[in-house]
Amino acid sequence: MPTKRQLIKTAALLAMTPALPLRAATDAAPAEPKPKSLLAGVQPIQVSERQARVEKAQALMGKAGIDAMVLEPGAAMLYFAGIRWWRSERLTCVVIPRRGDIAVVTPFFEEPSVRESMTFGEDVRTWHEHESPFARVASVLKDRGIKSGTLGLEASVRWFVADGLRDALPGFKLVSADPVTRGCRMVKSPAELALMKKANEITLAAYGMVWKQLRPGMTPADVNQRMREAQTSLGGQGVWTMALFGEGSAYPHGTDQPQQIREGQIVLMDCGCSVEGYQSDISRTFVYGEPSKKQQKIWQLVREGQNVAFEAAKLGAPAGSVDDAVRAFYLKNGFGPDYRLPGLSHRTGHGIGMEGHEPVNFVRGEKTELAPGMCFSNEPGIYLPGEFGVRLEDCLYMTEKGPAWFTVPPDSLASPLGRLG
Repeated sequence: MPTKRQLIKTAALLAMTPALPLRAATDAAPAEPKPKSLLAGVQPIQVSERQARVEKAQALMGKAGIDAMVLEPGAAMLYFAGIRWWRSERLTCVVIPRRGDIAVVTPFFEEPSVRESMTFGEDVRTWHEHESPFARVASVLKDRGIKSGTLGLEASVRWFVADGLRDALPGFKLVSADPVTRGCRMVKSPAELALMKKANEITLAAYGMVWKQLRPGMTPADVNQRMREAQTSLGGQGVWTMALFGEGSAYPHGTDQPQQIREGQIVLMDCGCSVEGYQSDISRTFVYGEPSKKQQKIWQLVREGQNVAFEAAKLGAPAGSVDDAVRAFYLKNGFGPDYRLPGLSHRTGHGIGMEGHEPVNFVRGEKTELAPGMCFSNEPGIYLPGEFGVRLEDCLYMTEKGPAWFTVPPDSLASPLGRLG
């Protein structure tokens, strides 16, 4: 089953591309020139910025009463230390003490490769196959004068790691490091925003290429392949795609039902990629051929739902109020109430950055206040079981003046791509 979690070269080019009815795709498509990568001029995160992140984390650790923090491979390790690694039964981790230099614990035979991936720091503690990696973590803490206290674990640390640390560090209390990791990662720097803008540019450009290639009889696998190829050719990494047709579009994250493009049918796509570890996430809903009045109505209502969410995303407002505003709007138009179908069965949006889904969300009850640098998807879909679904998804970021679009949503089904923000 397709799943979102498995997860236009420029705005001017889009503006110059005439908006055609999707029926035009039934004609023989002209040969497309091979697209060029859009990565020229992209600047990766600098070592100085990663070091500043560690310093901020250490300051937040002091406020939270955390003496040290442990990170496993993944987005958090890459964010703070710049190390790209993978998870296995052999522990590799980064230890960030409240004071002092970071350290890496890794298997002995992995040390040369780990050092190649490191962007700063010199302290690498290795362990052999018959030894405990958790004892190496304890040695890092001891050498920094931390013999007891509170150890924070990043949210994705696995149970066997937590269990091993508990046994090796009996004088420590294990707690969530969320106050530290969220305190750093929720607010994006200008360099991070630039990378997210580039990832969104790539995905939007790929939509512009693939939209023109849709044909009757295509399956989701056919469309997904084209979208993967388009994003990859434009420079996207970690590409993921989802395509749903007709009744299948009423399943937000996919269905095993056989699907093929037919005349008058909804085509819902949800796709993204990453640039230097930073994500895009864009959904578009097309109609192959001439849309019905009902399809037009629901599409336009979802588009207005995006506007409602955008206007509700005010600095200082609780993130949950954005979801509340959309549900109130949909209720007035006969959908819902709450999460009931037909209507909006999922949250209005999710946080996004180095992970496609990260805290915090536009969801009921979320009290975190919106602040400059926060980034979110805006995707208030409407789903009609047994008929079709419509989802338009564009990501936004909070500025000192309020929300701004990474990609500006399209205005109508006749011109369904949108443009760069």
